[in-house]
Amino acid sequence: MQAWLERIVFRRAWLTFAVMVAAFLAFGAGTYNLFIVLQANVELIAEHGWQALADGAAQQFVELMITAVASMAAYVLFKACENRLVQRLCDPKKVH
Repeated sequence: MQAWLERIVFRRAWLTFAVMVAAFLAFGAGTYNLFIVLQANVELIAEHGWQALADGAAQQFVELMITAVASMAAYVLFKACENRLVQRLCDPKKVH
């Protein structure tokens, strides 16, 4: 993944910026209301136990965790692009 980013994305400032914007939007969409829904899910499981898990709360919890992991991956990609763009702006000679 790192080699692909270096070879394809980071060599072009405009593409780095475009990927950064897409990653920012993905992070925002993935985290929107995530904590409220996660809290409600945990409260439902705590209140109704096995019945809530059997009715789909367990599946929803797993889906929320996958969303959280995907959101963090988007955030890491955003920060990598941001770092590369800042390096390019501050010292263009050091960037490939």
